[in-house]
Parts: sequence; C-alpha cells; structure tokens
Amino acid sequence: MSRFVPSTIRGQLIAGTVLLQCLLVTIFVGYVYRQQSSELHDRTRERLLYQVHVLADAASQELSDQRLAALQSITASMPASPSIRAARITDLSGHPLAYGDRHGPGNYAPLTPTEIAQLHASPSIHVFEGDHSYPEVVAPILVDGSPLALAWIYPDMTQDEVDLRYFLNSALLFGLLAILANAIVSLLLARSITRPLRGLLRGTQLLIRDPEIQNVFPLRTTSINEAGVLTHAFNTMVAALNEQRAGLNDTLALLDSMLANAPIGFAFFDRKARYVRVNQFLADINHLPISRHLGRPIQEVFPSATAREIADIIQRIFDTGEPARDVELTGELPTLPGSQRTWLTNFYPVRTGTDQIRWVGAVVVDTTQRKQSEEALRKTEKLAATGRLAASIAHEINNPLEAVTNLLYLLRYQTSLDGEALKYTEMAQHEIARVSQITQQTLRFYRQSTQPVQTKLCEVLDSVLALYQGRLQSAQIEVVRRYNDNAELLALQGELRQLFANLVGNALDAMSQGGRLLVSVRESHDWRDGHTPGVRVVIADTGCGMSDSVRERIFEAFFTTKETTGTGLGLWVSTEIIEKHGGAVRVHSRVANPDVSPENPSPPSGTVFMIFFPQDGVLHSPGHKPVPPSMQDNPVVPDPGTVVQN
Repeated sequence: MSRFVPSTIRGQLIAGTVLLQCLLVTIFVGYVYRQQSSELHDRTRERLLYQVHVLADAASQELSDQRLAALQSITASMPASPSIRAARITDLSGHPLAYGDRHGPGNYAPLTPTEIAQLHASPSIHVFEGDHSYPEVVAPILVDGSPLALAWIYPDMTQDEVDLRYFLNSALLFGLLAILANAIVSLLLARSITRPLRGLLRGTQLLIRDPEIQNVFPLRTTSINEAGVLTHAFNTMVAALNEQRAGLNDTLALLDSMLANAPIGFAFFDRKARYVRVNQFLADINHLPISRHLGRPIQEVFPSATAREIADIIQRIFDTGEPARDVELTGELPTLPGSQRTWLTNFYPVRTGTDQIRWVGAVVVDTTQRKQSEEALRKTEKLAATGRLAASIAHEINNPLEAVTNLLYLLRYQTSLDGEALKYTEMAQHEIARVSQITQQTLRFYRQSTQPVQTKLCEVLDSVLALYQGRLQSAQIEVVRRYNDNAELLALQGELRQLFANLVGNALDAMSQGGRLLVSVRESHDWRDGHTPGVRVVIADTGCGMSDSVRERIFEAFFTTKETTGTGLGLWVSTEIIEKHGGAVRVHSRVANPDVSPENPSPPSGTVFMIFFPQDGVLHSPGHKPVPPSMQDNPVVPDPGTVVQN
C-alpha cells in the first residue's frame, strides 16, 4: 500500500486534497441523489393516486349507467398523458374489462403474480412496486358504495429518469471542476512550501555524507514564512555544530586511542541498558563484532540471568550515582554455549557538564582462565596428593603381601592338609597374586621413567586394563583385545600409560550401563603422508557418544563435561603426550538418535580414538600436532568387534 503513496510533500498535498474533494463530492452527490430520488418517488405516488382516482370515478359513472362499452374509450384515453404508460380495468377477479396502452391495444399483458396478489388485499387504494421494479397503483371502482371493478394505472418513468440523470451528471461535472480547482491551488501552495524544504533536504544529505563540508552553508533562503525561519535556524545549528566539532575532535581522538588500545574491556550503557560504545578488546571477549553491540540491549549479548544482574546494577547507578566495584559475574555467552565464563567488572557513572548521569561505564576483565587455573590447580594438587598416598600405601602393602605369599607357599606343602584345604590355599594364593599385581601397577604409575625405552604397547595397555578390572566387571563391559605382539615403540612408558589410562577411563565413564570396549594395536603407516612406519592404537567404545559441539572442544584446556569430577585437563595433557611422541590422533563419535523405532533403527552410538605413533617420533618429531576437530573426517563409529582401517 505504501508504494502508492507519493514520497514528496507536494504529491501528498495534492493527492490528499484530491482524495478529500472526491470524498466530499461523493457524499454530496449521494446525499442529493437520495433526496431527489425520494422526492421523485413521492411525486410519482401522488400523481398515481390522482390518476387512479380520475380513472376510477369515470369508470364508476359508466358502470352505474350500464355503459360498459364506454370503459374502453376511457381506458384508451388515459395513456395520452405523458406520465401514464398504460391503464386497465378488471373485475374483482382480475378478468379484463378494458385496457389502454400507449403502443396500442395489441400490447395487452396479463396480470403479473404481484398484481394478482393485490386482488386478495382489502378493497382500497394500493401503491406497490411491480415485478419490473416500477411503481403501480390499483383502486376499487365503487358503485353505490360497493366495489364492482378495479382500476389499474402504470406510470411512464422515462422523463423522471432523464431528469434524475441530468441532475446527477450536472453534480458530477461540478464536483470534477471543484477537484481540479483545488488541485491547482494545492499545487501552487505546495511549490512555495517544498522549494525551501528541498534546499534543507539537500543540505542535510550533504552534511550526512561529509560532516566537514563548508562550501554549501549557509543555505540561501528567500521565503519569509515558517520555511524561511526553519532554514535560518538550520544554518545557525550547522555553525554551532562546526564550533563544537572543532573542540571535540582532540578529545574524541584521545578517547578512541585509549578505548582501542587498552588491554581491558570498556563499555558504556544508556538508561535502557543498551550498548552505547565498546572497544575491540571487549568485542573479542564476547566473540561478537562491535556492530553487534551498538544500540542493542545487554540481554542480546549476555545470558538472561547475568543480563538481569547487569541491568539492575546499571539502573541502581543511574538512580544513586554510586559506582559498583569488583562485581564478579558468571554465565555462558550465546556465542559459546556450554562454556562457563567469569568476568570481574567495575561500573561507574559518566556525568555530563550539568552533573547529570549520561551513561554508565563498565571496565571488564575476563577471569575465566584464572578461575579455571585455580580450580584445576586445586584438583591437580588433590590428585597428586592422592597419587602419593596411593603409592605409599601400595609400597607398604607390598611387603606384608610378600610375607603372606611365602606363608601360603609353605602352608601348601603341609602334609596334614586335606584336598579341600589345599584348594582354599590355592585360591588364596591366586587372590594375593592379583592384589600384588595391582600394587605393582600402581607403583609403576608413580615411578615413571624420564627416558624413552623400547616399549611393547600391548603390555602397557594390559597394565592399564588391569587397573580398571574392577570397574569393567561391575559395569559388565566386554573388552575386545586385538593385539599385534610385535608392535614395539621407542617411547616414554609412563606417559603412554597415563595417555591410555585417560582414554580408557573416559570410555568407561561413557558406558555406565555396560557395553563393549575395543583395544587394538597393530603396525601401520602414518595417514598424513602414507609411508612413515609406526604403530596405530585404537580405543573404541559403545557409550553415549559426543555431540559435534562437544567433540570440537575436547582438547581444550579446562573443558569438561564432568562438572563435579573432571578437571578438563585429561585430554589436553593427552594431546601433549601424543605431540611429544610425534604422533597424531583422530576422533570419531556418534550420538544415538532418540527418535528410533523397530522400522527405523538407529546406528549404534560410541566414540573412537585412533592414535598413530612413529617408531622413533619421541626423538625426531616432538612438535607434531593432532588433527584438529575441523579436519576430522568420516564421523562413523565402527563396531568395537572390528579394527579401524584407514
């Protein structure tokens, strides 16, 4: 609809005037036409009543004298009047007695259904609308006070319609002339108004394109009306702006330099908690460009709870004028879902020359890394203390275990023992040996070598699985081993044990309801160049899997999905171990589809870690990095019963 509205004041003024005139003319013509139609109807009714009285009186006289033949001459003479088209006389049953028509007696027409309905009405004069939308009249012919026949008159409306049409054409012509005259007057008036406005518009557009332009102003004005006063005020405003701009340029340059180069985030808010200005450092913290901040409310940048807290602080500062210092805020950014962030913020009022608070400023420091480092340090220290305590306990347990083992050995060869006692002795020796193996593995984790040695990865993986044997059995997890016993590697044995323990532990956490764990070791070649020899290790599970957003961040420091037990350092340290050995890692994961049915089964969920170690990578390639998540291809989770091929 807006495309039909003129875009200029002149066009709008002319269009508005024309529309208003059309409306007024339409209302006037409609009103007068209705009045004329009503008057015409009344005149026609009065004329019909008079004419039917004349016909009825003449016919009554002839009927009383029994001169029926004279009725036809009376009826035939009635259409001689220009306002009567036809006349007829019928008996009370509607049978014709006489008929007269302007076009001759041969045009006799029988009574219509509407006219027949009048025969059953009371014997009085009726003006009614016939079947052809023309008025008709019927009156009883009385002889000695009793109705003997009916007189009918059919009017001729031709002249009335001509008169009404002539009046309507005259009114429309008058209306069109009035519309044309008003349009011409509006055009002349609009020109005197729009000419100075066009000058103001041109000056404003030039000022917008180039605020420093000087050769256009002041604008020339020749009007003495309000438009001229407006042009003069505009020239005064431009001159004042130029003076203010000259004084503000240096201040703005200094402020821009400080905001742009400061190593902390700056932001300014108005009373509606909308961003007025931010620096690039804060935009980088929020992972949004500056243009996505300016003019937008705080709720579009921060999560709802944090945004409400900031908005309350801003409103309180506007109300009280007191700053808010060292406010610690926590939450998740919409641009980084699932990542808890922490900010240390100071809020202060920004006052104008009249000592009114114009904005509220904020100095923002992202303390997420520091908080995460502190939390990770506390957890790491607890883990280190737990490790030292476990090693100490394992060492102390190991000595009495050896004594118990020797005693059981001596007891086994006592001749006084029967068969059942010997069976129990063998079972005790077996369990003591298992406990001793667990203590030895614990001591190996603690007493790690700092020099690379030739290592059989099968033995390292078996030692890790032995530590998790209890969890594997309690969770009813089936372990599938596919080993190449000849696969050896020059490596830091303790760090590889830590790497595999992290991966196996994560796999067990993902299979809390049971599942299948595949551990594969085989000789292979590096998938990055296709010819470097080495060993490929695959650890795959049928657990819950990871979403794409989680999989892309698993190697980030402090990122964890285990809120209470995780530090977010396990896989981050694992990547450093892989890099130290010159290796590479690929991760595939799939989450089960919740909308499954027997007709449309979902593929199994799970996660696969595939690691390649060069034979002597620990000596020659310490700087190799794992394949980033964006390059992880073929996100297909293999069946843990098969070895991953590439």
